[in-house]
Amino acid sequence: MLVVEDEASIRVGLCDVLRFRGFSVESAEDGTSALAFIQRQALDLVLLDVMLPELDGFSVCRQLRESHPQLPVLMLTAKGSEDDVLRGFEVGADDYVTKPFSVRELLARVQALLKRSRRLAHTRFSAGPFAIDADRMLARIEDEEIDLSQREVRILRLLSEEPGRIVSRRMLLRDAWDMANVEQLETRTVDVHIAKLRKKLGRRGGKLVQTVRGQGYRLCTGAD
Repeated sequence: MLVVEDEASIRVGLCDVLRFRGFSVESAEDGTSALAFIQRQALDLVLLDVMLPELDGFSVCRQLRESHPQLPVLMLTAKGSEDDVLRGFEVGADDYVTKPFSVRELLARVQALLKRSRRLAHTRFSAGPFAIDADRMLARIEDEEIDLSQREVRILRLLSEEPGRIVSRRMLLRDAWDMANVEQLETRTVDVHIAKLRKKLGRRGGKLVQTVRGQGYRLCTGAD
C-alpha cells in the first residue's frame, strides 16, 4: 500500500496506523514521487491526498489510471464539496474520505476497497452478447476484445445481475461509485459514463444498455 500525503505528521500517522493493523506500507510526499514508485512497485491500494504540491491528487489519479486501471485509489481530501467529490470519481478514484476522519472510518473504507478489488479480480460474467473478464477488464465478443475501466465493469455487472430490471441512476451512484447521500446529488456523471460505454462497445453493443426515461437504465437482453 502507498500513502501519498505532503504533510509529514499526517503521513507518518497514517503509515503507523496501517502498519499497526498489519498492512505493508510505503509513502510518498508528492505526486511525482508517487507516480515513479507506482511504476516500479506492485501495490494493492493507494491512499492519495488531493492537495499535493506541483502535481495534485486529481492529476496523479488520472495518470495512474492510464497505466494501472485496476489499482484501488482512496482519495484523502480536506474539501467536502460535491464538486471535489465528483471530480475525484471522474478521474478514476474508487472512494474518498474527508479530513478530519476517524481511524475506524479509514480502515473500514480500506478494507472494503481491498475486498471489492479481490472479488472483482476473480469474477467473470455475461452482459448480453459480451463475455466480461473482470480480471483483465475486457469485454469479449467473438474474436474481438474491448478494454474496460473498473467502473465500466461494475456498471455492467450491476445491470447484468437481473437483465431487464431497471437500475436507477441513484442506485448506480451508490453501488458503482460508492457515493453516500445520493438522494441529494444532482449529477450527469452516470449519463456520461453510459454514453462512453456504449461508444466503446460499438455497433454490437449499441442497444445493450437501454435508457428508461425518468427512471434509469436496464440491460436489453435482445441486443445484438
